Amino acid sequence: MLRVACLPGDGIGPEVAAVAIDVLRALPLDVEVEEHTFGGAAILADETPLPEATLAACREADAVVLGAVGLPELEGAPVRPEQGLIELRRALDVYANLRPATGPEIDLLIVRELVGGLYYGASGRRPDGSAFDTCEYTPRAIERVARRAFELAGARRGRLTSVDKVNVLETSRLWRETVVRVATDYPGVELEHMLVDTAGLNLVQTPGRFDVILTENTFGDILSDVAAGTCGGLGLSASASLGDGPPGVFEPVHGSAPDIAGLGIANPAAMLRSVALLLRHAAEEPELATALEQAVDGALAETPTVDLGGSATTAEFAESVLGRLGAAASLR
Repeated sequence: MLRVACLPGDGIGPEVAAVAIDVLRALPLDVEVEEHTFGGAAILADETPLPEATLAACREADAVVLGAVGLPELEGAPVRPEQGLIELRRALDVYANLRPATGPEIDLLIVRELVGGLYYGASGRRPDGSAFDTCEYTPRAIERVARRAFELAGARRGRLTSVDKVNVLETSRLWRETVVRVATDYPGVELEHMLVDTAGLNLVQTPGRFDVILTENTFGDILSDVAAGTCGGLGLSASASLGDGPPGVFEPVHGSAPDIAGLGIANPAAMLRSVALLLRHAAEEPELATALEQAVDGALAETPTVDLGGSATTAEFAESVLGRLGAAASLR
């Protein structure tokens, strides 16, 4: 049985998460789903974005499906929905964030270290009015995400681009030293190093040159959005955050879009592509993952939602995907 903790979150999160669960239940899988509050909804109900009961349920699950977080009424508040996301990643130690980007001239995978760097370092304000954010990495943190990236590259086209800022940052010098050391265990993978600014330029001008990109937390956050822009935008982009064991966290990259929440027009494509990553990495069902990816691609082409210039509602898009999955049972 595949145990899934569903965290619908805020805004359009519950709408796209509901589609994800409907699709999971329509597949030839034995699935058990439990829904729990998270993000802004949890702050309003329990004064914390990550209630203890939610975290406990996630720890017991095989996979976490997460909608989106963020509410306008909580912007600038002492406790924000995004803090729950940062803490969830830390608590589950999902250190490898996978962000695929595919399109006519691009087929790459960004592997972003997710639980270190600036987002988890010491930060604060000083009496003189200045502020600081600390970026720290250990060799172990770099090595484990590097090994994940090398393994993924070996299963793809065998090319890995490690992105850093070695000409300026000491953490980047440690990053490069560690990646070079790890590379000796993967002779079948071609390794190159690239500065982050050069990587950004190449993602815009020649994205087809990349296979797998490995980088640290902040660089990966930025570069993965740049890559998404080359193949349709954040509204179509999926992600998987993985540790050394379950659960992984599977979520769309887009925000909670509160301006369209409740209108029934949210595009669930990114959420469904995240479910495909769940099928591939948590359920070990690559055939079903491919079938879902193809169904989403077909629905995008023939039943586009409003954001893509079409007129399909969330429900109509979901029906289009489910119709294309009708033969999924034959994949077993």
